[in-house]
Order: sequence, then C-alpha cells, then structure tokens
Amino acid sequence: MRRIGLVLSFALVAAVPSRAQVSEVDSLIALGWRYDMLGNFSASQAGFQNWTEGGVNTFAFTTALEGEGTHLARRWEQTHSFSLSFGLVKQDTLDFRKAEDEILLQSSFQYQGDGFFATFNPTFANELRTQFAEGFNFEKDPLGLGRTPPVLVSAFFSPAVLVQSFGLTYDPNSWFTQRFGVGAKETLVLIERLRPLYGVDLDQTVRLEVGLESLTEVDREIFENVRYKSSLGLFAAFNNPDVPDVLWKNAIAMKVNTWLGVNFQFVALFDKDRSDAVQLKEVLSLGISFALL
Repeated sequence: MRRIGLVLSFALVAAVPSRAQVSEVDSLIALGWRYDMLGNFSASQAGFQNWTEGGVNTFAFTTALEGEGTHLARRWEQTHSFSLSFGLVKQDTLDFRKAEDEILLQSSFQYQGDGFFATFNPTFANELRTQFAEGFNFEKDPLGLGRTPPVLVSAFFSPAVLVQSFGLTYDPNSWFTQRFGVGAKETLVLIERLRPLYGVDLDQTVRLEVGLESLTEVDREIFENVRYKSSLGLFAAFNNPDVPDVLWKNAIAMKVNTWLGVNFQFVALFDKDRSDAVQLKEVLSLGISFALL
C-alpha cells in the first residue's frame, strides 16, 4: 500500500504550474457546450505473385471514431466522450481475423469551488470498456479444457469493465490532469464459460471491487503537428492493495497534412485477475482523418 501511495503522490506533484497562474485565461473560456468528433480510416495491403524471394499476401484495415462533448458553467464542468475502433486483417488463405476492437465511454462531472476546492475540484467520473465482436485464441485453449483452436475468449460485454469514482481533480494547466479518489470496479462477463478467464465465479455475472482509484492524463503538442496523449489508470482494491490494476495508454499522432496522418499507439495492461503477466498492445498506422464536428 505504501508503494501505491508514493506513486500517486509523485504523480500529483509532477505538474509544477499552479491553477492560479491560469485562472485569468480560464475566465475567458466561453461557457456552454463544445463538441469535437474525429474519424479515422487506415489500411495496408501486400500482394505477391511469382515472387522468388517469398512473401505472404496480406490486407488489413482499421476504422475509428472519437468524440467529446464538454459543457462549461461557472462552477460545473461536465465532459462526455467516446472512442470506437475496429479492424480486421486477412493473411494469405486464412479468413479475416480481428485486429482491433474497443468500445470506450467516459463521463465526468467536476465542481470548482472556493479555497481548497478551487485547486482540487470534487469530481464524479464513470467509465465503460468493452468490445464489438467475438475474439478467439488461435493457438491454444487458455482454460485447459482440450478444445481445438480457435477458441472463443471474448465477446460483447464478455468482458465489460465499469468503473465509478468520486474524488478530487487537479488540473493546473490545459495539458495535465490528475484525479484521485475512491472507486468501484465491476467486471461483467455475460458468457458463463468465459468467466474464469476474467476472475469471475462461474455462478456470478459480475465481480465487484472497491478501492482507491487514480487517473493521470497528459495531452500535449510536443512538436509542431505531433501530439502526445497518455493516460495512466490505477485501481487498488481494498482487499488486495499491494497488487493494483494498471492501464497505461499512450498515443502519438503526427499530421502530414490536414487529412493524412501517422498514428502510433502503445497500451500496457496489468490485471492479476486476468493474467500474471503484463499485457501489451502496439499499433502503427497511416491513415486518413476527417473532422465531423
């Protein structure tokens, strides 16, 4: 538990600027709703015929849609966002297989008060993560039941992870945010035979955990037309505080021009109820981006 406290304390003091330095700028921000929506499509293809050096025919595509709505009032700020992505890959004579699949919905309600609460804003937030389509393990049966691959390992709301938290938010500038508080995390698995893969009892649909929750977010242009976004989420259940769940998401977006861009994504996930190893995901894509709002 002490290790978690040190990590969260370091993240909280990492941003040097104070909120007082930007209060005048904040006062100029227009009240009301602001909307943003961005679509992205990327694809790659390789084909070979009579190629003596060898090669494998491949085709892959990924499509994504992200949106955010923010409402500013004199004391309240509410933000609602979504991120949807789906991709398929086809290799040689194999059927299409899923390469990317995520549904992410987030909402937060933040209050700016006086005194202490002008710097550390009371915040209620919730999040939902799941996927669109079924996922398969093409190498082995992870449950050890001797089933012949491919074996179903995930589907829509199997699993789904819901997190609700109440705490304090510190956002000293436009590119750094730190939230810390207490939270509840539900892991929902509708398909019974998949529940052991996600630490849910066979006779239960949901595993409920209550503990401490932290979210550190960075969103900044590090070079011209190069933006870095990162979020580090920690959840330490009260019944197992020394082994927190960790979700670290990183994305670098590079704009070639107004519609063409290069994107790199790296995700690290550790959840001992799922695996003793750190799960990693990396995606590099060249695609077309288009603003919808």
